[in-house]
Amino acid sequence: MTHPATMRAVITDGGGGPEVLKLVERPVPQPDPGEILVRVHAGGINRPDVFQRLGNYPPPPGASDILGLEIAGEVVACGEGATDFAVGDRVMALVASGGYAEYAVVAQDNALPVPEGLSMVEAGAIPETYFTVWTNMFDRGGLRAGETVLIHGGSSGIGTTAIQLGKAFGATVFVTAGSPEKCEACLKLGADRAINYREEDFVAVVKEATGGKGVPLIIDMVGGDYIGRNYDAAATEGRIVQIAFLKGGKAEVDFRRLMVKRLHHTGSTLRPRSVAQKAEIAHSLRDKVVPLLAEGRCKPIIDSTFPLEDVAKAHARMDSSAHIGKIVLTMAD
Repeated sequence: MTHPATMRAVITDGGGGPEVLKLVERPVPQPDPGEILVRVHAGGINRPDVFQRLGNYPPPPGASDILGLEIAGEVVACGEGATDFAVGDRVMALVASGGYAEYAVVAQDNALPVPEGLSMVEAGAIPETYFTVWTNMFDRGGLRAGETVLIHGGSSGIGTTAIQLGKAFGATVFVTAGSPEKCEACLKLGADRAINYREEDFVAVVKEATGGKGVPLIIDMVGGDYIGRNYDAAATEGRIVQIAFLKGGKAEVDFRRLMVKRLHHTGSTLRPRSVAQKAEIAHSLRDKVVPLLAEGRCKPIIDSTFPLEDVAKAHARMDSSAHIGKIVLTMAD
């Protein structure tokens, strides 16, 4: 399959607001051994993209300066030894950078087949959030059927994914969100209790709902003063998994509760991990989650879509925090 020599892509011109995002022409990348070249149809926008735009989250060493961490599209070329997919296959993939472009290369074992029935826009909203939720809620958090999990930021891309996966694997799901509309959206997705953090104290709600015991697992992207409050809301032997710090990474915390309750507080980042580590997550997703997507038991929630040239408008939508679910860029029909 032939493809052009150049493509449109998005980089940042300095750090700052959405206005620093710049559409440029770049050479179409070529796949190295074990890689595939994808003509990108759609790619999700994620909070780490905003941090990179602000100048706070540089790409890993050797990665492109083109923004974007997830893509969906059609395989147009395969590097040496890349035999998992064929030209013409529909794939969705996690990339360390380069997703805001018309073409992207990706390690074949960081890609997944797009299930029948999913659009490219939906597929482009899957990899970053599903890889993140799986590794944090199941691998690190050890969520088991019958347990209760508290998910902060329930209406975000991460939150809407975590609600669906939590329910699919037999958990009771509590969430926090910032408006009645966002709480209602979480309940429609299957959350058992949605806590409007502007009107309710999530610690008090969780303790009341659990007879004072607290919850065994908390997924937190907020940080700041939530860190200490999570220690209050967690059950004895509870696990708290940190995936972001939207309210900052510093807090004054009474760590005695960590000892008295025998808590486990862990965290991780996804982007800097090796291709092999990401491949392990992809293997779990292929076995346990792609079938759920194919059956329609889990589905990405799409807030809005923007063409590549309107990337600044898409980031402004993300900055507003008014979105419910994923914001997606479209590069091709």
